[in-house]
Amino acid sequence: MMVRSGNPVLRLGTLIVAALSLLLAASGTGWPQSAPTLGLQEQGPQAVSPPSTPPPAREENPGLINEMGKLFDKLPSILPPIKSPGETMNDLSRLAKPSTMVSGRSACPLSSNGAPDCKLAADQLCQSKGYKEGKSLNTDSAEKCSAKVLIPGRQRKPDDCRTDTVVTSALCQN
Repeated sequence: MMVRSGNPVLRLGTLIVAALSLLLAASGTGWPQSAPTLGLQEQGPQAVSPPSTPPPAREENPGLINEMGKLFDKLPSILPPIKSPGETMNDLSRLAKPSTMVSGRSACPLSSNGAPDCKLAADQLCQSKGYKEGKSLNTDSAEKCSAKVLIPGRQRKPDDCRTDTVVTSALCQN
């Protein structure tokens, strides 16, 4: 079969059809066919079928589909048990503590390693609003410099400026 089309897709499709037809013709096996019946059936001795034997055990097929099947068989043992909506709400209510967001400004003191400790500032902000403790939600930082920096011609030194961090909002709890 000679294909002289300039379209490569058409050529590829023709080649695939030709290859499939050769494979099917060479295989020699086909679908089983039964004799046509005209509504009449022969009445004859019925052949007694031999006792059925169990089919031989299939060998393990290490393919992708087989491995995915194994995964789905193991899936119920991997997943946690499903809870009822009431149990889920009880779990959530135990986890969630009543809290309130407050706004204000509280400076974060420097800790021993030089980093700002904003937990103390959040606690101070919440205590000023009547709560017991808090967790910082939002902070603001600004660089503050001494007036020496403004002198013309003076070299800036490392200790002339510092960065101040302030908690501006916190989540407070009783």
